[in-house]
Amino acid sequence: MQRTTLSLPDDVAAALKREAQRRRQPVSKVAREAIERHLELGRGLPFVGLGRSDGSESIAENDEAILAREWSQWIDHRGS
Repeated sequence: MQRTTLSLPDDVAAALKREAQRRRQPVSKVAREAIERHLELGRGLPFVGLGRSDGSESIAENDEAILAREWSQWIDHRGS
């Protein structure tokens, strides 16, 4: 792991310290996790593998239609 020094505005530094105290974790860990989330490190593509495909249609060409069909039940429930 590489050590890095950051300059933070006072309000950001205070918020970071409060969050670290709330979690009972080191400031460095809270900062590292926030940076990793912001940069989306280690996540891969968030939508890979969602929905089904029997190979009969191209996802690249029909992505909106496939998502609308596969997620329609979820979307209907969310709006209720």
